[in-house]
Amino acid sequence: MTATETVRLTQYAHGGGCACKIPPGELEEMVRGLSGSEPVREPAGELVVGLDTGDDAAVVRIEDGRALVLTTDFFPPVVDDAYDWGRIAAANALSDVYAMGGQPVVAVNLLGWPRDLLPFELAAEVLRGGLVVAHQAGCHLAGGHSVDDPEPKYGLAVTGVADPELLMRNDTGRPGQPLTLTKPLGIGVLNSRHKATGEVFPEAVATMVQLNQQAARAAVRAGIRCATDVTGFGLLGHLLKLARASGVSAVVDSAAVPYLEPARAALRDGYVSGGTRRNLQWVSPDADLSAVDEDEALLLADAQTSGGLLVAGELPGWPVIGELVPRGEQLVVVR
Repeated sequence: MTATETVRLTQYAHGGGCACKIPPGELEEMVRGLSGSEPVREPAGELVVGLDTGDDAAVVRIEDGRALVLTTDFFPPVVDDAYDWGRIAAANALSDVYAMGGQPVVAVNLLGWPRDLLPFELAAEVLRGGLVVAHQAGCHLAGGHSVDDPEPKYGLAVTGVADPELLMRNDTGRPGQPLTLTKPLGIGVLNSRHKATGEVFPEAVATMVQLNQQAARAAVRAGIRCATDVTGFGLLGHLLKLARASGVSAVVDSAAVPYLEPARAALRDGYVSGGTRRNLQWVSPDADLSAVDEDEALLLADAQTSGGLLVAGELPGWPVIGELVPRGEQLVVVR
């Protein structure tokens, strides 16, 4: 066993993955009013998607009739294996481009590293994992930026392209559209258990490193124009943001929501992140959760890392978990 194999990266992080996001309510308050700032002088393109609805990425229409899709995402270690962490962080960052209906073209690394605490061999493995996944996506990974940081952090800044007429946005949902979820939930509670115990969950790693490329392409081909991805705010949090942006409400059939098999045991044993509890607290005033118990509600709010797409439309091969309805209660969860 090498020195790097004995390091538990998650023990150098105060939290894990997308569960470390600033809570949605606090984030909304922080960025309130920024979308009304002074306009750009002589802009190189039209800003199509900005801060207004808290969508997954920024979109700028450029001269040739195409759109640039821009995003960034990074977080502390979500697993102990450096290579897997790199793969997960890269897949998670690329997901925002897919959620907009785009194709990633080029990315750069973002790395924070405690150079006096952790060997650079581990950092190299993180970067290698990111490179492998970027290449799987058909995306160049070229350079980036690194800083000496008390806590390890890794992610990507990604630029993609899209047809501006075929974008998937979070403000274009309409009543009557079914809701499709393209990855199972439960990643958050399994990552929390992994951080606490060192137990490895291969099904969680496989889910997190899976690109949302196939689902995004299928959605665009199907004419779907409304989607988001499910990450740190959980299924309920991201669905609430979509419903608010689209001026609709949503109904979720909790019995139709897929979960990774060990997730319920992890929940039963108490491995729930603070981020998940904050998610549930945030959505509760705008949701009717009376049909489910607290455990089920926590799973529906579970903070995901590199989760699937939540699509307003039906995609063959993936489960329909609910539908958008005329505005009333923001969210209604039924059994």
